Amino acid sequence: MSISPSSIGDGQASAILGGDIPGRVRAAREAVGYSIEDLAVTCGLANAEINEIESGMDNSPAKLKRIAIALQVPVSDFLPAEI
Repeated sequence: MSISPSSIGDGQASAILGGDIPGRVRAAREAVGYSIEDLAVTCGLANAEINEIESGMDNSPAKLKRIAIALQVPVSDFLPAEI
């Protein structure tokens, strides 16, 4: 599967705040048995970008969408539930 920049929504340019996004991304990656390297290759991001997301340093909506597509989960799985 390939992901092109045009397939990522332009309306989600701002960072997503709150919740345990890093933990949810890590759990989803581990649930499918992917290493960081496997996920990076599958979604087209660098290992360092995956590490930044899983350490809470980055939560770019475009990157989260690419990861969700690669893991075949809805991006909403990474986001906190609304109260």
